[in-house]
Formats: sequence, C-alpha cells, structure tokens
Amino acid sequence: MEHTPELQEFIMSLFVEQAKREKQQKIERYRRLNCFVRPGQILFVGSSLMEQFPVNELTMDLALPYTIYNRGIGGFTTQELAQVLDVCVYDVKPSHIFINIGTNDLNEADYSVEALISRYEDILRKIRQNLPNAKLHLLAYYPVNEPVGLTDPFMGQIFRQRTNGRITEANAAIRELAERTGSDYYDFNDGITDDAGNLKAEYTVEGMHMYADGYMQVLKRMLPILKSL
Repeated sequence: MEHTPELQEFIMSLFVEQAKREKQQKIERYRRLNCFVRPGQILFVGSSLMEQFPVNELTMDLALPYTIYNRGIGGFTTQELAQVLDVCVYDVKPSHIFINIGTNDLNEADYSVEALISRYEDILRKIRQNLPNAKLHLLAYYPVNEPVGLTDPFMGQIFRQRTNGRITEANAAIRELAERTGSDYYDFNDGITDDAGNLKAEYTVEGMHMYADGYMQVLKRMLPILKSL
C-alpha cells in the first residue's frame, strides 16, 4: 500500500519523537551508571557506531585486562554530544577518550565539513577544560556500503548524503583537527574495507552499521594502541 505524503510525514514525526525519547533514556541510564565507574579508565564515546561496538565482550573474549566504558548514543550528532558532555565524558573521569562522533552530521541538508569540524573542535576544547590530563584519540569514520544500503528505502535516503566521498573528506579534516589540537588520530578501516572502498558486505547490517565480526577487525587493529596506554 502506498502511503500519502501526509501519512509519511506523520510516521516520520512519530519516529523522530521515539528517537528523542530513547536518547533521553540512555542519557539517564548513563547518569546512574556513572555512580559506579572507576576513574582513570578508558572511555568510548560517540554515536551508534560507537554505542554498537561490543568492546567489553570482545575484550573479555580475548582475555584482555582493560576496563572500557562505552557512552555512545545512537543518532547523536556533534551538537547533541556537546550538550551532555557531563554525563557522557566528564563524570566518567577517564584517562583516555576514544571518540567517533559526527557521521550523523553528514546526513543533514545544510552539512558542511567546516561546520562539522568547528563543532568537533569545540567538543575537544570543552573536554580539555574539564579533563586536562585525559588523552584524546579521534577515530576515522568507517566507510559505508552504498550498494547494500540502497536495497533499503530508508537507508537509501541516508546514502544520498552519507557517501564514502563525503566520509573521506571528513576524515581528512579530522586528521588535521587532531594535529592542530594535539590529539591522536587513528584509521582502523583497512580490515573492514573492500577493494572498492566500501564497508565489506559480510560485516554490515544494512550498509552502515556493523556486526561483531566487523568490530573485531577494528579492535585487532586498535590493540597496539590499547597496549601502549
């Protein structure tokens, strides 16, 4: 059955409101979890690409002795993370912060790489003000698999904006941001990228997010960094 434009708009409004509620619920869960953290550990923070990283289970599977707190929130933009840095970063009191934020900014109609980097830099500045001894590690955005994503009508809308060309451009700007701010920059994408520059089809859920075996490839390349901390 074909939906009218009015019905499609109504369905989208319900989706947006539900997404807002879920974000607020996650923020409150993290706020309560933060009462039990051990200061000086490792923090992962960002959007869904970080939230869905099963880093605790994977490090347990590899018998690795790391305590890693994950404060990623699906759907987050740089603007949204900036508003809750207290819950997602400061209250955890980490010594090392791995950040993957901004891919959702790429989807916005008024996106520009300059505006993205300006907001990202403001986040780094605020973190440094509140946690001057924490080391910042900026992660390259993962590629997408547009052919897989375009089979889904919803994902097809996203991939009109979130292209690998735009991701490559943003990664280059984030590398420059890291150099300018004295942060580390890491690109762990070689194990999850095919010969055409796409996210490998066998690792992706719907062209954008990854299954655990994809994240394991990222973690394996991250291990020398973790071991050096």
